[in-house]
Formats: sequence, structure tokens, C-alpha cells
Amino acid sequence: MDDEMRGRLRRTRRVATPWSDDETRGINGTRLDELLDHWANRYDWAVHERRIGEFPWATVQAGDTELRMIHRRSADPDAPVVVLLHGWPDSVLRFERVLPLLTEMHVVIPALPGFPFAAPLTAPGMSAGRIAEIIANAMEALGYSRYTASGGDVGGTVAELLAAAHPDRVSALHLTNIAPQHAFTADRTQLPPDAAAYLDRAAQWFRTEGGYIAEQSTRPNTLAVALGDSPAGLAAWIIEKLQSWSDGTAFTPDELLTWVSAYWITGTIGTSFATYTEPFPLPNRIETPTVLSIFPHDIKPEPRSYAEAFVNLHDYVTHRSGGHFAAWEQPEAYAADLRRAVTLGMR
Repeated sequence: MDDEMRGRLRRTRRVATPWSDDETRGINGTRLDELLDHWANRYDWAVHERRIGEFPWATVQAGDTELRMIHRRSADPDAPVVVLLHGWPDSVLRFERVLPLLTEMHVVIPALPGFPFAAPLTAPGMSAGRIAEIIANAMEALGYSRYTASGGDVGGTVAELLAAAHPDRVSALHLTNIAPQHAFTADRTQLPPDAAAYLDRAAQWFRTEGGYIAEQSTRPNTLAVALGDSPAGLAAWIIEKLQSWSDGTAFTPDELLTWVSAYWITGTIGTSFATYTEPFPLPNRIETPTVLSIFPHDIKPEPRSYAEAFVNLHDYVTHRSGGHFAAWEQPEAYAADLRRAVTLGMR
């Protein structure tokens, strides 16, 4: 953290609202003030930067795009291969706690284009579909012809698209949610009653919680100015989601600030909106064998019947704790479900 960054934080101009500590109106103001003070005066990015730098990083030319990734090979050359796909507002750090648990696998964790630690994104068109194709090319360049794709949020959508485009390569899927775009194209007359009822719950969630999606998908340039210039604004935008989408105890102050710092240091908050802004076609159904992990504090967990309408669901695993960032919050449970998918893909 340089002096210029700390200076910005210390000069933060906080604007009062009547709802400062009402968490239904956004981030808790008192909590934010505490975190900004910690970020400006006690947080040490260099400690975390060194740890992140020690990951086994690699860069692969995937078509016309460089893809940066964490790539750790197993000691067994014939080990199964998994590709772990993060979402928003996070990064490869989502999988930091699960990586040590997967020593019996070859593990690839791409920094999705436009997100922290990725090669700079300078041109439009980086949709979830294009990212899926970049990952397919990168996996081929690494010499992996068959693998399990795992992820949630944006990463889950990319995994579905990857499996749809390359069913000969993706042996199984492990997801923590079904691509939310299915809800916009689903024919409720063809769904079981509880699946159709889920569409109503999802619509209610989009009305009450989905304002960030509307802004990121329609006015990314405007939002990028605000969040790219103000570390306090960036922290408020991201930390609200990290806290409200998890079980509330998933992150220490340093961990929250490291995930935010990853965006600030790399200047990627604007480019991370690309998957919200750029359109892509999503198949009505994915036939790749799928394991779906349901964590109770996730934003809108799907019932089994709904998932079955869109993916070839073999296992529907419910958990008693954990949320949207399950690989971070419950790494052992996440790893166990991933192994189910890997086994499924070997049948």
C-alpha cells in the first residue's frame, strides 16, 4: 500500500444518510468506517502480496488472449484434472483454501479475463461465452484433453458454457448455482410447481437485491469512474456483497481488505463488469453430468427440480452452513463435492 493510497483513504469524504447502519439499505456505515481506518493505518498489502505471489502462477497463450492462472500439477501424472472458476466480486482467491486439499488432482485456477491478476483487458467483447472458449484453448495448450469444471456465480455460468461447447472435454460439472440467465428464458408452464415457484422468488431477489446488476450491465463506464477513483467507494461496493452473501463470519478484516485490494491494485473493477455487459447465448439445457452444491447462505439457492430442468443433475448436495463463496467458507465440503463430480466424470 503506497502513501498515495493511504492518503486517499484518510481524506475520504463520508456523506451522511438517514439509514447509515441499516444493512437493508447497504453496507453498515459504522462497520465501513472501522474497515477504512484499518485499511489506511494498519493493513499491510505487502504481506498478502507475497503470499499470493507464491502461488504456482503460469501464463498460457489461448488463441489471441493471454490467460494467467494458478496451475499446480499433481505428483501423479495420470491424476484427474479440475478447472476452478471464480466469480464476481472475487478472484482466484476464492479457491485459496481449497487448493491445498486437492493434491491428488491437477488443478487449474484461471484469473478470468478482466478480473484481478489477469492480463489487461483492453477491448470489448469479453462475454462469458468468449471466456469459456479462452479457457478451452488454454486447457488444450496445457495438454489437458479431459477435465471437470467447477465454479459458481460468473464462474458457474462459464463452466456451463464450456461444457455445452465442448462436451468431449468436460467430463463433469460441479456447480454451486445454476446460471441465473436460465430464469429469464425458462418456460414456467414446463416446470414442476416448486420450480415455477422458485422463479417468483428469484424475480423478487432481482427486484430487491439486483440493483448492482442493472448498473454494472447497463452503465459500466459511469460506475467504473466512481469505484476506480475512490478506495472507500470500492470497499463499500464489494464488502457489502462479501458480507451479505456469506454467513457473516467468513472473513476477517484483513481478508475482506485483501479481496478489495486485489481489485484496487490491479485496477480491474471496471473490466470485471464485462461479463455483465456483454451478451451471450446460453443453451436451454446442459447434458454434462452435474453435481450441484447448495449452501444455505447463498443468495438464491435453487430447488432440485429447478436445477434438473437445465442440467443433467446426478447429485444435489445440501449443506448446513456456507454461502456464495463456498470454496472459501467451507473448503472441505466444497472439495468433497468436487470429488463427487470427478468420480462421476470417470464413469
